[in-house]
Amino acid sequence: MIEARHLRVLRAVATTGSFSAAARALGCTQPAVSQQMKALESSAGTPLLIRTGREMRLTQAGEALVRHATGILAGLTAAEEEVAAIAGLRAGRVRLVSFPSGSSTLVPTALAALRAAHPGTRVSLVDAEPPRSVEMLREGDCDVALAFRYGDRGGAAGTGEPAGPDAEWDDLVVRPLLSDRLVGLVPEGHRLAGAGTVAIGDLADDPWIAGCPRCRRQLVDVCESAGFAPRIDFATDDYPAVAGLVGAGLGVAVLPELALESVRARGAVTVALAPRVEREIVALTLPDLSQVPAVAATLDQLTLAAAR
Repeated sequence: MIEARHLRVLRAVATTGSFSAAARALGCTQPAVSQQMKALESSAGTPLLIRTGREMRLTQAGEALVRHATGILAGLTAAEEEVAAIAGLRAGRVRLVSFPSGSSTLVPTALAALRAAHPGTRVSLVDAEPPRSVEMLREGDCDVALAFRYGDRGGAAGTGEPAGPDAEWDDLVVRPLLSDRLVGLVPEGHRLAGAGTVAIGDLADDPWIAGCPRCRRQLVDVCESAGFAPRIDFATDDYPAVAGLVGAGLGVAVLPELALESVRARGAVTVALAPRVEREIVALTLPDLSQVPAVAATLDQLTLAAAR
């Protein structure tokens, strides 16, 4: 097998014309140059140099190898420099996928801090709800997935969720970020708008506006545990649309607090819910990717953003 170090020695011998001059140029001994040239000729399976007294002359095979060595070594040097830049966070790319309320709250803070600390690192962002975002991570379409999951209620029979809270991510690196409480959203004129805390069963007779599919399944589970099936009049993945429909008096809703941070709920009032329901917000990546400096730095900044 031809090694890069042998090609460097061959090029030095071809340039300087002798083993001793090549040794001086490379900062090594003449026997070391001679030994590496023998190893290279053995790998090539043919003589590369003709020794005539103190002079060295390339064979036809040697000339061909030197001609290719220049491009090979230049490409290798460029590759080494690029890898060093990535390892040192002077360069690199992270593909991030996040659910919308995470994209509008946690992600901007984290990416601004990442850019300030490592301006050479580029991050792309795509919106996707779990479980699709987790599928994208496993399929190699992203490097970090911001995702969420509910507790045991989300694992009830018939929901399509795993039975245990850890089952769906046991092959991934899970970075916990925060617990996001769900709150009720009711029209300003609603009979319970002034209540501090509302039992979910007190909303049994109201029409409902539901959110994303996973949130919708969670809503149904919570309502069923309170003894009723919600009458869902509208369903949308768009949180501002949910707030707008509630504000217009068309129903009530349950939203994560994180989603409400970036939504102006005109005509709507938030109320605490009993029983308390939370979703766990996490950042996910693959075990091998967690060792990549740019990915590790992104996870760290998402953690700091959640703490803030």
